[in-house]
Amino acid sequence: MTLYHGSREIVEYPEIRKAKFNKDFYFGFYCTKIEEQAKRWASRYGSDGYLNKYEYIPNSNLSYLTFPEMTEEWLDFVVACRSGKAHKYDIVEGPMADDTIYNYIQNFIDGKISRAAFWELVKFKYPTHQISFHSISALDTLTFIGSEVVYGDKK
Repeated sequence: MTLYHGSREIVEYPEIRKAKFNKDFYFGFYCTKIEEQAKRWASRYGSDGYLNKYEYIPNSNLSYLTFPEMTEEWLDFVVACRSGKAHKYDIVEGPMADDTIYNYIQNFIDGKISRAAFWELVKFKYPTHQISFHSISALDTLTFIGSEVVYGDKK
């Protein structure tokens, strides 16, 4: 299976980087099976970026957590990860909380909206996908196969 990673740089050797902010599935290297989504990631700051492509071969010896769709369990997991709680999985896959959904999650965490209101707000969002790699063994399931320039909307 081909996976994509949008970035400001060519990423031949993926890394897990600890960053200032926690992500949906905690710290990891994030990819998607949706090429257009990765292109948006690559040019999200209005500048040119790169669509990095990888061959992904799952390894049955690794621990996986998969969310086929947004569920209560998915929401609770994302809230925990974004709150800084680590997990034990090598690879986590599921829907992505894009910028709009991220705001809804933050409002839910802050108590500004109820769980029911969250689900009402997200039900009309387009499908997204992310798969995150959280260990060196997980990164070993990826083989870099190339990249291409994605042109941003410079103003």
